[in-house]
Amino acid sequence: MVTQVTGGPVLERLSLDADPPRLEEATAIEGAALAARRPEGEPVAGFAAFLDGIQASRVLAHWEGGVPVVHGSVAAVVRVRARRRLTTWPGAPLVSRALYLPEALASPSLVVALRAQGVELVDTLDGEAPRGPRHPLELVALARTAVQRRRESLEVALAEAWCSREGAPLFVDGGISGAGRAARHPLAIGIVKSHRTLYATSETLGVVTALAAGERTTAFAVSSPRRVAVASWYLRLREPAGDPFFGLVRVEAALEGFDAARADLISRWVLAERAPLALPDPRWSTMAYGIRDCEEYLRATAG
Repeated sequence: MVTQVTGGPVLERLSLDADPPRLEEATAIEGAALAARRPEGEPVAGFAAFLDGIQASRVLAHWEGGVPVVHGSVAAVVRVRARRRLTTWPGAPLVSRALYLPEALASPSLVVALRAQGVELVDTLDGEAPRGPRHPLELVALARTAVQRRRESLEVALAEAWCSREGAPLFVDGGISGAGRAARHPLAIGIVKSHRTLYATSETLGVVTALAAGERTTAFAVSSPRRVAVASWYLRLREPAGDPFFGLVRVEAALEGFDAARADLISRWVLAERAPLALPDPRWSTMAYGIRDCEEYLRATAG
């Protein structure tokens, strides 16, 4: 039996994360310990293009036992800047729409019927056999994660294509450690706006939170078993005004060939993107206008 859901909320707006915020120690690659410094030189426009993606998922129906059927829509684009205008890079945008459900817990007849109608299905259990009943909210969270992975795969495809075909720096919204070959390429620069994980210790946390506008930390390596190790550092775009995260971003760049001069140059590129302001987006203190343009373009063209 299927229970229809009408007007369900966009899952990305719901709080389904279970992992608490945390501190994680990272290996210093510029100096002996994390410290604050001001990049040498004035801000300068260095990025030729901007890459971002969007996603939206909604529960369309619940199968017997509360098993959710989720519709996920994702898209990604590269917008190229020339003469102060942004245009869409050839080959973009990439768009994907599919239904996400745990196939082993859904009715086989439902799966067959949907595929017969040409509907793309994504198994949120990745082909695993069911381990008994699963909490419906757990299954919803799995679906949202699967939608996020699909969005990331489109972004990675565009980042790799840009690095293989172009010769100018690319501003990537978010980290690049999961961006495949682009994570090792000097043209891809990732800008992380959220700080659920802070790469600091109790001794160095104050260095990050006390950064003044235009200052950066010294660099450290970010690595994990499933991702490419990258060089990273914190950069303050605007005065904190009492909020330790206001105007704070974390930059990621290829680890190979890293040195302090390169970190300074990239920081100057990022600082130059403080204007024009990305208003009225509430994330304007850390968002480049080029990334806001990507999102607006995708909402208008991909829905």
